[in-house]
Amino acid sequence: MGKDMFSETTGLSSPHRSLPMSLLRAREAVMERFRPLLKAHDFTEQQWRVLRILNEAEELDATKLAGRANILMPSLTRILKLLVARELVETRGDPRDRRRVLARLTARGQEAIRLMTPPSQEIYAGIEAEFGSERLTALLDELEALIAAVSGPEEPPGG
Repeated sequence: MGKDMFSETTGLSSPHRSLPMSLLRAREAVMERFRPLLKAHDFTEQQWRVLRILNEAEELDATKLAGRANILMPSLTRILKLLVARELVETRGDPRDRRRVLARLTARGQEAIRLMTPPSQEIYAGIEAEFGSERLTALLDELEALIAAVSGPEEPPGG
């Protein structure tokens, strides 16, 4: 792999071949496909991630929800307040530990998921058709392997 002028003068790889920059550009390219759908339903990307994560779990502790949605706790607190006000999510204190907040989708939140699933699947199918099903599967597998390689040890189940 030859060096370019950027790497020769700075000691860094070109931003176009930088892993963090490439991951950001890929995320932006993919999200450009989904943003019109989110905007049409008055959701931010973070709000939609929270709804999607809650759709997978009957009820989830706010700390775990923040981790799974890749959202900082202060942001999650603000997002949950908005989603509760829209009657899409409900929260309650954990009866076993009052410091913890549990969140779950309401019927209205479940309906929002049902409504947005078909157009979201169409967008995803378009990306898969353009990129290739096998390539997309391989990319997702490689990204999971990268995450596992650079992350610390995972929290034990139930921890």
